[in-house]
Amino acid sequence: MAERLNTILRHIGTSSQQLIESSPASYAAPYEYTVDETSRGKLTDEQRKIYEENGFLVIKNLVPKSEIAKYRNRFEQICRGEVKVPGITIMRDVAIAKSEFVKDQKAITKIQTWHTDEVLWQFCCYPAVVDYVECFLGPNVLAMHTMLINKPPDPGQLSSRHPMHQDLYYFPFRPVNRIVCAWTAMEKINRDNGCLVVLPGSHKGELLQHDYPNWEGGVNKMYHGVRDFDPDHPRVHLEMDEGDTVFFHPILIHGSGANRTKGFRKAISCHYSTGDCEFVDLKGTVQEKIEDEVLDIASNKSGIPKDQIKYEDIWKFRSRIVKGTASF
Repeated sequence: MAERLNTILRHIGTSSQQLIESSPASYAAPYEYTVDETSRGKLTDEQRKIYEENGFLVIKNLVPKSEIAKYRNRFEQICRGEVKVPGITIMRDVAIAKSEFVKDQKAITKIQTWHTDEVLWQFCCYPAVVDYVECFLGPNVLAMHTMLINKPPDPGQLSSRHPMHQDLYYFPFRPVNRIVCAWTAMEKINRDNGCLVVLPGSHKGELLQHDYPNWEGGVNKMYHGVRDFDPDHPRVHLEMDEGDTVFFHPILIHGSGANRTKGFRKAISCHYSTGDCEFVDLKGTVQEKIEDEVLDIASNKSGIPKDQIKYEDIWKFRSRIVKGTASF
């Protein structure tokens, strides 16, 4: 299912408010991006139409503040070194010298692969979240990629931005339409502190070429961005309150702006896949570049020769069953 694709994303004229709160004027079934059985009883017809047409759906107040507080406390414990999580990836900003938690260390801007930590893992399994995830995937649910994003205050070089990208670029598993991200705001998130920016309807396009953007302030490791997309495509800035959760498709083009405040901006997310997923060969596709980069990093960290590491196995290590069964 290799993909070497070029596309022109279609234009849509729907307003930002309509995209979040209303259904499109019309939608012809059958649905493609949500499962049948009336979306497993959770999504309304209006919500299904919004996701089908736009590739994202915001659910207000989905995760309570008590849960958010647990995740925040655990993140702080990890940052201070009080808790060690096997296999975790800790990322630091290229331009931020001041940390929230550890004096004289560069700021931790993201932790990934924390699915082995039983406190943070509770987010992936939180019933209100999983109920919606099943509407996109069906009853077999795998957590494939876990992140807690700690966007730092920008030092003036705009290095805190995240370029516009498609998450599928990183993933060697399919089917595409049975992958979804749940992204939850851990505090009020707006344009000042770098909210998500999405291109509604871009999930109906195809996987595009990605590269590191040529930014004067530098680019953080693995922050690849879409090389070419329609600059006139409508954009929506997703301003969210604590506990609000957005579900979005892996081909949806999205990114985030710079954090122009003095504080760090936090969000927690999990990418889920159907347990019936299969892995595909990325050789000769637009994803070969990122596969090669990840394998280089894995080899350097482990000391294992690069040709003895499979990209597929890295993602299997990152996965954990949330509900039902898995095909591997």
